Amino acid sequence: MPRSIWSGAISFGLVTVPVKLYSAVSRKTVRFHQLNGETGVRIQQKRVDPTTGDEVPYEQVIKGYEIGPDRYVRIEPDELDALDPKKTRTIDIEDFVDLGQIDPILYDHPYYLAPGAGGAKPYRLLLDAMRDTGMVAIARVVIRSKEQLVAVRPIGDVLAMATMVFPDEVIDPGTLDEVPDPDEVSTTKRELDIAKQLVQSLAGDFEPDKYRDTYREQVLALIERKAAGEDIAVQPVREEDTAPVPDLMSALKASLDAVRAREADGGNGGAKKGDAKPKRRTPAKSPAKSKSKS
Repeated sequence: MPRSIWSGAISFGLVTVPVKLYSAVSRKTVRFHQLNGETGVRIQQKRVDPTTGDEVPYEQVIKGYEIGPDRYVRIEPDELDALDPKKTRTIDIEDFVDLGQIDPILYDHPYYLAPGAGGAKPYRLLLDAMRDTGMVAIARVVIRSKEQLVAVRPIGDVLAMATMVFPDEVIDPGTLDEVPDPDEVSTTKRELDIAKQLVQSLAGDFEPDKYRDTYREQVLALIERKAAGEDIAVQPVREEDTAPVPDLMSALKASLDAVRAREADGGNGGAKKGDAKPKRRTPAKSPAKSKSKS
């Protein structure tokens, strides 16, 4: 049963909506500890002053911002405390915007918002109003002593909230040296037409359940086998043969032919080789379970 990690209220205009915050994801990363390879004992990491070799007690540790090699600006804890944002319990909505105007690169961590005590009706009112207008709320909230920019939007019958990065934290893609200059690289109309056919032939509905973290599954299987006492024979990594790069047009045609052949073998009603129509799309399923209205 998920536990709320924060409680407060959404504020828009003079309306307040009591809410509780829940994390919307549970990371499945496989975590390892560092062990001594000879004894198998877990290694302890200590804070040590390299000039004396002595361990430094936690209460003596302060923060320092490096301004040059071995040059730091010392910052005392009370100096940072004085700059902490006001610890409010309010998600202050500043704007309502269209969802399509938000670049997904700005999203950080997802959460769910559930109504708090006495908040069921205003919660439902805000959710329905945002869903009917197609709007997303941009707000600010203080979580763990840090002010966050967030986006609040309806997902099914639940309000979701995603923390966002600020625009100046996003790296400008124009600074990447490897990105080719559009004026220096051009494609032909035939190349583009075949590429579009290839994209359309692979088009379909997004089904999130079909994507799995196969690496994590293999790591867990390896751990289970070793825990059971099985000896694992590590196979040497085989270097891949360097094949000549085919010309772009040949690669596009071969890819398109392979997709069409796979569709024909899959019993798709005998699609002819010339057909490259996109599959019929259905509305995307919401990750949150919808509740039936009374």
